[in-house]
Amino acid sequence: MADTVKLILAKPIQLADQVTKAADEASSFKQECAELKSKTEKLAALLRQAARAGSDLYERPTRRIVDDTEQVLDKALTLVLKCRANGLMKRVFTIIPAAGFRKTSSQLESSIGDVSWLLRVSASADNRDYEYLGLPPIAANEPILCVIWEQIAILSAGSLDDRCDAAASLVSLARDNDRYGKLIIEEGGVGLLLKLLKEEGKAEGQENAARAIGHLGRDAENVEHLLLAGVCSVFAQVLKEGPMKVQAKVAWAVSELSRNNPKCQDLFAQHNIIRLLVSHLAFGTVQEHIKYAIASNKAASIHAVVVEGDDKLNKSQIPHPIIGNQTPNHMHNVVAAAMAMNGLSKQLQKPSSGTLQTKLVRNNSDGFLKQIHQPHYQQHVSHSGSNFKWREQEDPATKAHMKAMAARALWHLAKGNSAICHSITESRALLCFALLLEKGDEDTQYNSAMALMEITAVAEQDADLRRSAFKPNSPSCKAVVDQLLRVIQKADSDLLIPCIKAIGNLARTFRATETTIIAPLVKLLDDREAKVSNEASIALSKFACMQNYLHLDHSKAIISAGGAKHLIQLMYRGEKMVQHSALILLCYIALNVPDSEELAQAEVLAKLEWASKQFFLTQNKKVEALLQEAKSRLELYQSTGSRRFH
Repeated sequence: MADTVKLILAKPIQLADQVTKAADEASSFKQECAELKSKTEKLAALLRQAARAGSDLYERPTRRIVDDTEQVLDKALTLVLKCRANGLMKRVFTIIPAAGFRKTSSQLESSIGDVSWLLRVSASADNRDYEYLGLPPIAANEPILCVIWEQIAILSAGSLDDRCDAAASLVSLARDNDRYGKLIIEEGGVGLLLKLLKEEGKAEGQENAARAIGHLGRDAENVEHLLLAGVCSVFAQVLKEGPMKVQAKVAWAVSELSRNNPKCQDLFAQHNIIRLLVSHLAFGTVQEHIKYAIASNKAASIHAVVVEGDDKLNKSQIPHPIIGNQTPNHMHNVVAAAMAMNGLSKQLQKPSSGTLQTKLVRNNSDGFLKQIHQPHYQQHVSHSGSNFKWREQEDPATKAHMKAMAARALWHLAKGNSAICHSITESRALLCFALLLEKGDEDTQYNSAMALMEITAVAEQDADLRRSAFKPNSPSCKAVVDQLLRVIQKADSDLLIPCIKAIGNLARTFRATETTIIAPLVKLLDDREAKVSNEASIALSKFACMQNYLHLDHSKAIISAGGAKHLIQLMYRGEKMVQHSALILLCYIALNVPDSEELAQAEVLAKLEWASKQFFLTQNKKVEALLQEAKSRLELYQSTGSRRFH
């Protein structure tokens, strides 16, 4: 940088010397030239001081200021050279307006102010006088740019406290305006923010840096710049070793970057960030933190519970995720019983008690518990288990916020990404989401519901993920479904919509014997909020559509729960979006159960005939074809007679 600055400053210094020499040789306008000489000498002194500062100068404003200064000196040299004209004729025909001297003098004053500001803003923390720097003349047309320059310069050379304040200022700038965020990136602020985020010393500064990076990643282009700057590795380092408050801000930043540019999802996964987030989600929720410790066996479904050194297990720490009259959580009993065996509880609470690590494996075929001694297991657990005691010392509010942000990050990382959803579901994250959906604070519950919605949306399209993660006999799947149904049955929170969508996404995984799924959704068809009724219709359509192997059983269940009556009301009186989804569901039911007495009593055929005449309902060709097919099927079993839709 020092050599670059000297190279940049060489030409303006040479120009300044030429202006001084030419001013001494002026034969006309001597007083004006003397004034220009005085200001040029002052400017030259500042430029030489800048050249001596070398690497201490902040490069971005240096280039802008030096370019402007060079242009001013070039104009001054041209003006002064005209004053050296010899001979009467040259003087007569050389026109030098007086306004030219005033303008050049003013521009030299501005250049002096710019270079003086540059030296002050680039000063190290020890040499800075902490007075208000003000704005240089170059900032007249764009004052915010110089504010950004100043804050980035402080990030580069300021004390730790000053850098913390500068990062907070950049947070405000990046949050308030898209263009300010782009300027921060263009002017080199990202690398310095990442450097502050990595440094230990003051958590507030690290938090501000993480928040600034999150706000900078507000569009896809900005996120790409952040990725190129190395944000993934820094985030992974902080999530592994940083203070929990900082880790929470980093998890939030991960969610922001993933939300605004899905390209970064796989990069985050490559840097182990999924595993680290699941570790935070699982800590204090269920007693497992490492997805890679779970053996994957295609021949048998094995669910493992990894009990780590510093974890303390008691019944109050693991809430019961199964609702209704079912038995208590089997996984709770597995862990509790195993730890009671042979005094394992005391051994497992001492990470330094030896190299013996115990993995508790539940065999789904007979529920038999085995102790598997793994002498090499220590190398896998040291990473996530090294700071358990440190985590336990955090206050409850910080722990809750960390879980909320970890769930938010996993929500946006999972969206539309099959590989990441496989990675998440191979861990105990599903069980964590189920427990947090019941016991977490408001933010954690919402983020967990949204994460489940996105994971199930991918599973709806990915048969392998459905089979591996949402097997009907899986304890995690059962816990998730029970909590989703609990929210749907209560129907009184912001969690309702994502939970309805998640259940609909899982429609192809339910057996015909599942009798508790359909009725709560049918009940929501009569909801006062149009959005709720619409989502309930869409979810039920996934149960009744032909792609669902059990569409016949599910359609009968919808009819038995009174669905036909609600759908007719929605189709006739609901908002347009609700009418559309209700019509589709009614058509599926009519196709599947055309001989239903309930459909006949509800005069569904007449309603479908009415719907076929409504252009806003039939403008979609697929819907129109489905409607005609449903009418044809009903006509084989029912007759409209004199019944009409009034």
